[in-house]
Amino acid sequence: MALGARTGGVYALILSGGMKSVLAGIGIGLVAAIFSTRFIARLLFETSATDSVTLISVALLLASTALAACFFPARRAAKVDPMVALRYE
Repeated sequence: MALGARTGGVYALILSGGMKSVLAGIGIGLVAAIFSTRFIARLLFETSATDSVTLISVALLLASTALAACFFPARRAAKVDPMVALRYE
């Protein structure tokens, strides 16, 4: 903000940086979950090993939690007064 960034740019920078790693982690986790189902299939009760509803709902829950975890610091960073940021140190 102190160097001329707009509020939307600050949001985009912080959210894209945080969500790229989250989406990569969710993708890797889904692939690992699908491949590991044959090892844990006997532990699952009343559900199939590749229950798509469960996998998608957990992925969406993690993504929405991570979006909230990225959004609130982005909002705080976007509200910083540029003069306060320049005088900080």
